Amino acid sequence: MKKAIYIIAALLLLTQGVQAQERNYVIGFYNLENLFDIYDDPAKNDDEFLPDGANKWTEKKYKKKLHNMAKVIKEMANDNGRYHTILGVSEIENRLVLEDLVSQPEIADANYQIVHYDGPDRRGVDVALLYKPEQFKYIESESIPYTFGPDSKVEFTLDQEAMDYFRTRDVLMVHGTIDGEHFAIYVTHLPSRVGGKGQDLRARGGEIIYNHAMKMMERVPGIKIVVMGDMNDDPFDDSMALYLHGRETIEEMQPEDFFNPFLSMIKNGYGSLGYQGVWCIYDQILVNSTLATAPEGGLKIRKIVKDTYYGRIFRKPFMVTQRGQYKDYPFRTFSNGAFVGGFSDHFPTYIVVSK
Repeated sequence: MKKAIYIIAALLLLTQGVQAQERNYVIGFYNLENLFDIYDDPAKNDDEFLPDGANKWTEKKYKKKLHNMAKVIKEMANDNGRYHTILGVSEIENRLVLEDLVSQPEIADANYQIVHYDGPDRRGVDVALLYKPEQFKYIESESIPYTFGPDSKVEFTLDQEAMDYFRTRDVLMVHGTIDGEHFAIYVTHLPSRVGGKGQDLRARGGEIIYNHAMKMMERVPGIKIVVMGDMNDDPFDDSMALYLHGRETIEEMQPEDFFNPFLSMIKNGYGSLGYQGVWCIYDQILVNSTLATAPEGGLKIRKIVKDTYYGRIFRKPFMVTQRGQYKDYPFRTFSNGAFVGGFSDHFPTYIVVSK
C-alpha cells in the first residue's frame, strides 16, 4: 500500500511539474538578415537577391539560408524544452519566405502561424510575427505606419522634402491572448544607422510605438504589452530610454514605463551583434508594467539566465564566426560580399513569461 501511495505521489508531482512547465511561454525576436526569395518583385528593391544579381542568390543558397534559420529556432526550442509561443522576425522580403521557413522539416511540427503585412520600406524588407495557435489566440493586428506627425516631440534634422521621400518599415501590432490574458505584441525594425545618421528617426519610432501602446492600455485595461525588434539603437539611447520610457529595473518603473531587461545586460558586457570591436544590443524586448509587476497567479516576466537576467541573448558555437577578421561575431550569411553560408549578423533574443 505504501509503495502505491509513493507511486501516486510521484506521478502527481511529475504531472504538476509538466503543467508548470507548460505555463512557461517563450517570447522572442530574431533578425533573419535579408531573408529574400529568388524571384524578382518589381515592387521591391530585390535586385541583389536574384540568381543573376550581385549576390548570385540561387535556389541552393536560399534553401541553405532557410535551413540555417530553422536550425537556430529549433536549437532554441531544444534549450527551452519548448518552441517559442511568439517569435517576431525582421528583414524578411514577403509572406512566401515565411511560409517556406515555417515548413522547414526542423520546425514544421511547431505549426507556426504568420502575421505579416507588406510595408513601404525602400529596401523591400518587412517585420512579421510567428505564433503557436495552441498558445496564442489571435484577435486582431495592425500595420502602424511611420509618420512624422504634428504631435511629435522629436526635433528632426530632415527638411520637408526629405520627410516626404522617407520610407521605412511599418510597426506590426498583434493583439491576442495567452492563457486567457490579453497581450499586445509590437514588432519593429527602426531606421538604420548607415552613415551615422537617424538618431531622430529612431527616436520618432520609439515615440510612435509608445503612443500606440498607451492607447492600447486605455482601450483594453490590464493588457500586457511586449515591444520587440531590431532597434538599431542600444538600450541606453534616447529612442529606448527617453521616448519608449525604458527602465533598467522593475523597481524604478512607473505605471506608464517599460522594463528593458537588456539595459543591465549591455552594461555587463553582453551583446547581440558586434561592430568595429564594440558589442551592441539592438535586438531588444521590453515589457509594460502590467507584465513586469503582475501579481501572483498572473503571467509575469521571469528571470531566466542564471536566475540573474530577465532576458537572454541566444548564441551557440555554430552561430559564431570561429576565425578571421570577424572572429567571435555572429556568423552571417555574407562576408565582404562573399556567401559564407552562415546564419545572421544578429543573435536572437528572448524572454520568458509564466504564472
